[in-house]
Amino acid sequence: MSAGRDYYEVLGVARDADAATIKSSFRKLAMKLHPDQNPGCKVSEDKFKEIGEAYSVLSDPEKRAAYDRYGKAAFQGGGPGGGFGGAAGAGDFSDLFNEIFGGGFEEMFSRGGRAGPRNGPQRGNDLRYDVEITLEQAFRGSEREIVVPRAQACEPCGGTGSEGKAPLETCATCQGAGQVRASQGMFRIVRTCPACHGRGQSIKTPCKSCGGRGLTQKERTLSVKIPAGVEDGTRIRLAGEGDGGIRNGPPGDLYLFLSVKPHALFERDGADLYCRAPAPMCKAALGGEMEIPTIDGDRAKVTIPAGAQTGRRFRLKGKGMTHLRGKDRGDLHVELLVETPVNLTAKQKKLLEEFSKDCTEEAHPQSKGFFDSMKHFFEANTEPPTR
Repeated sequence: MSAGRDYYEVLGVARDADAATIKSSFRKLAMKLHPDQNPGCKVSEDKFKEIGEAYSVLSDPEKRAAYDRYGKAAFQGGGPGGGFGGAAGAGDFSDLFNEIFGGGFEEMFSRGGRAGPRNGPQRGNDLRYDVEITLEQAFRGSEREIVVPRAQACEPCGGTGSEGKAPLETCATCQGAGQVRASQGMFRIVRTCPACHGRGQSIKTPCKSCGGRGLTQKERTLSVKIPAGVEDGTRIRLAGEGDGGIRNGPPGDLYLFLSVKPHALFERDGADLYCRAPAPMCKAALGGEMEIPTIDGDRAKVTIPAGAQTGRRFRLKGKGMTHLRGKDRGDLHVELLVETPVNLTAKQKKLLEEFSKDCTEEAHPQSKGFFDSMKHFFEANTEPPTR
């Protein structure tokens, strides 16, 4: 156990940092200080060991609690922490190294554990395909044809990567292990064999069609059903439609990510729709019926009460979007926007002027209330003249 800096300082995190923050900080530092990134640099190697030691303690709740209470003394002389690299945290630490460096962690302080070669079939990569749809298509559901470029087993070599399907040979660099090992101080680093790329086997004569990869790129046309009620950001998984696997391994999956175009009339919130409908001033004043378009292509009637103001809301039950997993529909919420007439003729202006003269305060209750409040405001804030 080193007697160097505080573990929190080493990882650059606060003492109350959560597990995710500690892991993220270690990941960034490990990528920066890894010996492969700094060959022959003793300073980087020492710092790499230091962050590994800090993370092995702070990533384990029991060790971290002991460290917070006793400091590094907790791990000396068989203390509560059990020492750096103890069994409690070794599994998580190894998993994180594997995640960052692709299987590069084998042991800390000469602890055991070996990884085998990757010379069997490997699952293919997952693929992503972005699909844009309209709000109407999201409402009804739709069927789309998409063309997806994907890797699949090379036919001439049968997916082996070897010309004429000739048998593969044991890799001379790793002797079939698929990995090579190197010592870095107290670490033993395991790397994927650069010659066979982890297969443990080598190809004497690469296939001319695929260059030894065993996979070729081809386009595949798929008919995709998009269910009714999907929302923006919905992900659809198509099992087995991703890249083909190495050495005839199982294919990956294809994920469709849906985006819904903005609509000219409606805004969506879950299964509910919202729209603003302009109403002529006269209709809002006198009352009447108004037609509102709906997402299913139909029309619905709204009864506007006399004297309706801008902002008045109407709810049309069952006129919204389809629920993704159900037969019910959401609601359509209509907000009224009273429209002041423009481009008036001389006759229309004269009629409005006559109407304005005949109007009493009772016809404009909101205006009357506003001006009464304004009058009281000025009276309350006007000081009498000083003598």
